[in-house]
Amino acid sequence: MKAHILNTENNRWDFMTRAGACSHGGIYSVDYKRVKLDFSSNVNPLGAPRRAVKSIENQASRLAPVYPDPECRDLKKSLSRYLDVDAKQITVGNGAAEIIYWFAQVFTKSSAIIPVPTFCEYELAVEKVGAKITFVPLAGDFTLDADNIIKSAKGADTIFMCNPNNPTGLLATDAIRKVIEEVDPSTKILLDECFIELVDKPKANTLMHMVHDHKNLVVLRSLTKSFGMAGLRLGYSVSNPFLAEAMQERKTPWNVNGLAQVAGIAALSDRNHVAKARALVKRERRFLYNRIQKAGYLPLRSDANYFLVQLPKSDSHEFRDRLLKETGVLVRDCSTFTEMGTKHIRVAIKTHKENLKLARALERVAKVEPHG
Repeated sequence: MKAHILNTENNRWDFMTRAGACSHGGIYSVDYKRVKLDFSSNVNPLGAPRRAVKSIENQASRLAPVYPDPECRDLKKSLSRYLDVDAKQITVGNGAAEIIYWFAQVFTKSSAIIPVPTFCEYELAVEKVGAKITFVPLAGDFTLDADNIIKSAKGADTIFMCNPNNPTGLLATDAIRKVIEEVDPSTKILLDECFIELVDKPKANTLMHMVHDHKNLVVLRSLTKSFGMAGLRLGYSVSNPFLAEAMQERKTPWNVNGLAQVAGIAALSDRNHVAKARALVKRERRFLYNRIQKAGYLPLRSDANYFLVQLPKSDSHEFRDRLLKETGVLVRDCSTFTEMGTKHIRVAIKTHKENLKLARALERVAKVEPHG
């Protein structure tokens, strides 16, 4: 397994990535026939908007035999209205992950900065282009160290940051703003805001407006997360038009299928859907946090529609498998996140009925947990 260099302000050492690194959650990460409830995927707890599903049902027969618009022009127009940005600033991908790889391919020539733990596709995208990765660990409370990132980024081609971060669920808006303002403008920045629409105050925490004054910034979003359309694979980014054009040159023809495009347009017209989900997340996050804590676990503070849970004793991989086998409930094993260790799982926030089932499943397993 390939070794990476980990740089911090006072330390520099090699470490070996764990086998299976960057495995994801979702029912296909395990024996899917066992899964009764999936809490490993952090999508809108209300699922896809009804009008998005209806658009597929109504237009499937018309669109199935026709090649989709390779430029996603109508979808970009809808995104332009939704975000109040110029359509030329928008890039559309087959999921946000595709755009992460475009960004790495175009802008990472020799080195990249990645705060960890975070979403592992940044790491794989940089590895794919053969560049060196400098990992900047988060603080002990999982907060982002802006000064350390700025210092480490001298001479780097790219920086990858996530707000709120995955898997921690914490916002770092002020720290990320500082990085954007102070890092050398020759360093390109990918800011992943795929979960921003499900935090309590998305307008106060998004930094998308900074693309106007910072020509090196790309802000990434995903209809997968905000509109519950993971199976349709639909992501987008907003940036300076020159960066958008450079990334789009990497796309394959017809990368976004026609049904995903019409579903995306329909979803964007239903702003109440995300607002309802955001209110549910705020309410249920408090309920689920308190219930899990009473069961003997240590849930960690989060601003997002998911949060970390520290286990009393178990290895997180073994705990996930036992929970699934005994209850049919799937949670995210966080041991595959770089610098995460084996003490945490991540749980999504779903509807109250579903959250009750998760709480009871965790309580059931807690009764047989070895506490040492």
